[in-house]
Amino acid sequence: MELEHIIKGCIKQDRKAQNTLYEMYKRPLYVLCLKYCPSEAEAEDNLHNAFIEIFSKIDRYKGNGSFEGWMKRITINKAIDSYKKTVYLLPVYDEIIEDTSVSDQDMDIPLDYLLSVIQELPNQYRLVFCLYELDDYPHKEIAEMLSITESTSKSNLHKAKAILKEKIMARNPSLKNIRNGA
Repeated sequence: MELEHIIKGCIKQDRKAQNTLYEMYKRPLYVLCLKYCPSEAEAEDNLHNAFIEIFSKIDRYKGNGSFEGWMKRITINKAIDSYKKTVYLLPVYDEIIEDTSVSDQDMDIPLDYLLSVIQELPNQYRLVFCLYELDDYPHKEIAEMLSITESTSKSNLHKAKAILKEKIMARNPSLKNIRNGA
């Protein structure tokens, strides 16, 4: 079934079209939810809330930009909204932070491990890291979305990277030798 036909069916609240759309996009949107949520259960809740909003607002999609991009934006906004409602986000203010870059060495780190480490980050660090590094949002837009300053967004990103680097290096002791020049 062609995407345009599925969208038209969803606008008419056709259950078959809604199910088809859900089956087509549940996996990529679930993976997106995993990046922003600290647990699989919360990711599943976020996915379902995102699809409820997608189905209720699908008539507002006018074909500008990709449909998948439109759904991703809704999904990310749902994740951010859920944190704004349930968790008080404390901004972390500017500090001088050491370089957190990791060399381009092939680290051979499983994706599941990386996702689990990202999920362990403190809420605001995780949100900023995912928005900036994984979904290419600029700091200005992140600051607006999370009601923080741009400099706080940058600081949170650096701290998230530092935490991730430390955890990854703890898992891969051979990387410590690379960092220390051995």
